[in-house]
Formats: sequence, structure tokens, C-alpha cells
Amino acid sequence: MRSKKNIILTTVTITFLSCFTYVISQTKPTTEQPKITQDTVKTARPDLLAIPTDSIFTDKGLKLKLYKKTAHASYYADRFNGKKTADGSRFNNSKYTAAHKKLPFGTRVKVTNEANGKFVIVKITDRGPFVKTREIDLSKRAFMEITKSKGAGAMKVTIEVIMN
Repeated sequence: MRSKKNIILTTVTITFLSCFTYVISQTKPTTEQPKITQDTVKTARPDLLAIPTDSIFTDKGLKLKLYKKTAHASYYADRFNGKKTADGSRFNNSKYTAAHKKLPFGTRVKVTNEANGKFVIVKITDRGPFVKTREIDLSKRAFMEITKSKGAGAMKVTIEVIMN
């Protein structure tokens, strides 16, 4: 009777240790570095990253290259706040950022509302928009700053790449 209890106790102990060892072996170490997403579009101008976007300033003195006229722009929905963007950063609807299908991450662009001439400078941090008729998705803050009507969801804009 005693040897039967010992066999059962040993079997249960071995099973528990095996399961515990397996779980530990499947757990990733916490000292792992965060994954850095590599942009698929190469930029020949790393100096484009030096232009600030979280401050208000004029476009005087900037070298601009027309990218697209009469492009359709929209803005991110609030549900994307805090989600990861394609460049690996966290999206924040109160910053001056945008999503574009082809422009390299980090590219600064001047987006001008064609209806009223207002503009913002945003940094490309994500891919999209995934609607065929749209060219650029702006953060809500950037969109609301240049829109004519606060109830609008899209507008026609001119997109210029900042070259200096």
C-alpha cells in the first residue's frame, strides 16, 4: 500500500515538474530589446528628420518639392490612439503625424488645405490610407487645424515634401 502511494506521488511530482519546466522554457526573457521595424521605402535624405513638427512656425525658408496637388486627405479615427504604427511608434491623435502609402518614414511634409490655404507640417509614421481615393491620413489634431468645417471627414490638399 505504501509503495503504491509512493509511485503515485512520484508520478504526480514528475508530471508537475515537467509541466513547470516546459512553461518556463516557453517564456521569453524580459531583457529582450524591442523589435525595430525597418522601413521598406529608402530615403536618401536622413537630414529630413531634423525639422520639428510639434511646434507652430511658418513655411518661410523651407525648401519644398511638390508631391501631389488636389490629393484627398482624411484623419485617423480615435480608436487608433495608442496602437502601434508601421514605423513601430505609438499613434497619438494629438500629435502632428500622418500615414502615406509610399513616402519614407520620418519624411516631413507640408499639407495645405486647398479651400482655405491653411497648412500643417507632419511627419510620416505609418502606412495607409487603405482607401483607393485617399492619398494621406492625418492625425486628428493636424486635420482639425487646417479644415474649413470641423464636421468634415475629408478634404482636398496639396502635399509638399520638405527638402531641407
